[in-house]
Amino acid sequence: MTAVIGGGDRADARRNRARVLAAAGEAFAEQGLDVPLGEVARRAGVGAGTVYRHFPSKQALLEAVFAQQLTDLVASGERRMARFAPAEAFFGFILEVVETSHRRGPLCDVVAADASWPRPVLTAAVLRFRQVLAALLEAAQRVGGVRGDVGPDDVAALALGCVTMLDARRDRPAGRRLVRLTLDGLRPHGSVTEVQGFRDGPADGGAPVSPGARGVRGEAVACCEECGTALAVRPTGRPVRYCGATCRQRARRRRLAG
Repeated sequence: MTAVIGGGDRADARRNRARVLAAAGEAFAEQGLDVPLGEVARRAGVGAGTVYRHFPSKQALLEAVFAQQLTDLVASGERRMARFAPAEAFFGFILEVVETSHRRGPLCDVVAADASWPRPVLTAAVLRFRQVLAALLEAAQRVGGVRGDVGPDDVAALALGCVTMLDARRDRPAGRRLVRLTLDGLRPHGSVTEVQGFRDGPADGGAPVSPGARGVRGEAVACCEECGTALAVRPTGRPVRYCGATCRQRARRRRLAG
């Protein structure tokens, strides 16, 4: 019986820790890094003592939140390498880094900063992120999908610039278009005018392109306003805005949340 109770206590502790991390990530993204730990506890539905028991200081909590975000990105990058062509995997991953940093706070600041900040947990997460980024970049370069004169540090700095650019644009589709135009600079000379794949997710169903581009047979294409997937322009009827029900629902939830 003691073992069962102990196991239950550990499971409860793991759940509480996960709830605190999730609540802290949301709070930091919405209110900045100065949000008090009491607000984190309120959002997580736990007492302040629970927060301090898992994270004895604000810095420890910040480290854990950033490390978790990086760990999630690493897992996504590994899935992309296994499922997609190298160039698609690389560009989709960079777009995800930009979108994640835009939504969740200054993640790119951490990635672009010295890997020693602030403690070993985050240092290890940053190192693993850089390893996955380098692997994606090298694979894309081997097949000619990315120019050969850029390195992981260049890509991390460019991603940080894209986050700043996305933050500066109130028009989200227009901001995403500018991000894609910027990332086109990573492609080999002469390939940016072609329809190239920007796969945003593991099952997004298409390859987003910039609005106004043309398909391989010269037909006009547009982009999904949510994920940027290439859409064929209809000759009649209402313009197509989304690639499917999933993106339509995401856009609706974002409008309601705003």
